[in-house]
Amino acid sequence: MTQFDQKYKEAIWEIMNNGYEELNERTGHKTRIVPGITFHLDDGFPLLTLRKIPIRIFVAEQIWFLTGSNRPDEFLKKYTKIWDDFTEEDGTVAAAYGYRWRHHFGRDQIASLVKHLAEQPGSRHAVIVTWDPSDDGLGTGTKKKNVPCPYTFTVNIIGNRLHIHSIVRSNDMILGCPHDVAGFALLQYILAAKLGVKPGRLTHSISNAHIYDIHYKAAWEILERTNDHPKITLEPQENWFERAEKADDTLVEEIVGKLSSQYRPSPPIKNLQIVL
Repeated sequence: MTQFDQKYKEAIWEIMNNGYEELNERTGHKTRIVPGITFHLDDGFPLLTLRKIPIRIFVAEQIWFLTGSNRPDEFLKKYTKIWDDFTEEDGTVAAAYGYRWRHHFGRDQIASLVKHLAEQPGSRHAVIVTWDPSDDGLGTGTKKKNVPCPYTFTVNIIGNRLHIHSIVRSNDMILGCPHDVAGFALLQYILAAKLGVKPGRLTHSISNAHIYDIHYKAAWEILERTNDHPKITLEPQENWFERAEKADDTLVEEIVGKLSSQYRPSPPIKNLQIVL
């Protein structure tokens, strides 16, 4: 199995065998939960092969984030409708990650990060924040359809490689986690190429790693699966960053093509429903 397949399978086993089963008040679903799971990933592109993952969705989503838009109908909606349930009446996503990164706090955090690390590659100050403490969580603030799950990440250049540590407050381990890991890996590769270094380690830390009751059967099926899928590689280009900022459709197809040509996953698990 690939590195991510193995680590993901270990996490699913831990949750299903040793996790706490509790009722989630907001959703009305039982969940099995482990508090605090971390993946360290540095051997190939971490695209889950234990079941088929829709590549085009996370690629288009990550490019949409880098545009800084908070409107899914700008670029993203032609690729996926997964943000429809989180879109407000005015057509915006209140906590859109890319908008938070590039506009919400009165500064373009992504542009500043690139400039800062180009000038001081050894800096430990390259932190991107998505969570707004003045208006997110704690049962207060403006009512909105979602708040960020991946709420901050840190970028370090060490050993001429770009490393990302992403912190996630809550991860649906069957549907959300594989998607988020692949998305942050793509962001890592794009930033690394822009800064002229190689991708390094992706650390994905989850505060509340859970599996919903309607996904228990899928979890047990994943634990029974194995494969000998070779490592997936991706060679990013320096211009991917600028092309993403311009919402370049050809970039989506280029990246999807590079990943799809290597991807031979186990069959999809059908009828997986998102719990909102």
